Amino acid sequence: MKVSGCTFIRNAQILGYPFIESIRSILPIVDEFVIVVGQSEDDTLQILRDLHEPKIRIIETVWNDHMRVKGYVYGQQKMIAQFACTGDWIFYLEADEVVHENDLPRIQASMQQHLHDERVEALIFDYLHFYGNANTYLWSPGWYRRAPRIIKASVRSYAPDGLFWLVLASNKHGRYPNAAHTGATTYHYGWIRSEAQMNLKASWVEKYWNKRNAAIDYREMDARILREFNGTHPAVVQDWLPAAAGLFQTNPAYRPTRKQQKHWWMLHLERWFGLELSKKHYRLIHPAKR
Repeated sequence: MKVSGCTFIRNAQILGYPFIESIRSILPIVDEFVIVVGQSEDDTLQILRDLHEPKIRIIETVWNDHMRVKGYVYGQQKMIAQFACTGDWIFYLEADEVVHENDLPRIQASMQQHLHDERVEALIFDYLHFYGNANTYLWSPGWYRRAPRIIKASVRSYAPDGLFWLVLASNKHGRYPNAAHTGATTYHYGWIRSEAQMNLKASWVEKYWNKRNAAIDYREMDARILREFNGTHPAVVQDWLPAAAGLFQTNPAYRPTRKQQKHWWMLHLERWFGLELSKKHYRLIHPAKR
C-alpha cells in the first residue's frame, strides 16, 4: 500500500497557517507529500524548501485572479496536487488542519482494511473546530462534524471548490463519495489565528468566492455553541498554539443571527430525536464484514 499526502497553499506564513505543523502531522504515514504552492508575497516556498524533507514534492503555480466562479481556483489547486499523487490512497489536509499522533496507527489500519473493499471510496474524520483559543471548540450543525480527507486514487473524483470531493458516477453526474470512518479526528485551527490574520485572509480570498466578507470579530459569536476542550493537542502543534486560559469569552450583548438561531434549534432536535444534522459531503457506509 502506498499513501500520498497532498495540499495546496499560498501566503501561508503571512496568514498565520500552521502549515508546517499540518504537513509534519501525517508525514510518518505517507510515502510522499505533494504541495502545490501558489505564487506568494511571503517566504512560504522557501520555508518548505528549507525543510529538506525527501518525501515532499513541490509544484509551483500561479493562481488565476480573474476567475470569479465560486471556489473554482481552490478546486483547481487541490486537483493539481491530487493528480500529481502516485499512491493508492490520497490524504488531503488543509493548511490549518492537524492530525494527532495518537490517531496515526488507526488511520493506517483503516486504509489497509479498506484498500481492496470496492464499496469504500473515501475515509472520513471527526472534526474539532477550535474557536477563539485552543481551549474552545464549536459544536453546532452549522459547523461540519465529519468530513472526508482520504480518497482512493482509483476513484474518478474531483473537487468543485476545494472543500469536498465529488465522484463521477457518469460523465455528467457527480455524487458524494461512499465513505467509512477512520475513527480519527482532524484538529482544525483556522479560527484561533489572530483576528488581523483572519481579516487579511478574508480580504485576500473573497475574490475567489465572488462575495464580500464582513469584518471578523471573534467575540461576535453565539456563546451557546462553545464547548471546553479537555483533551490534548497534537504534539507537533504545541509550540504554534497561542497561549490561552479558560473558555473563550464572547460578547455577552451579542444577538445570534437568524442562521445561528436555526442551528440552535437544530441542536435541540438532535438531542431530542438522536439526529445528526450537520452538513455531510459523503455517504457513510458500513463496510463488509470479514
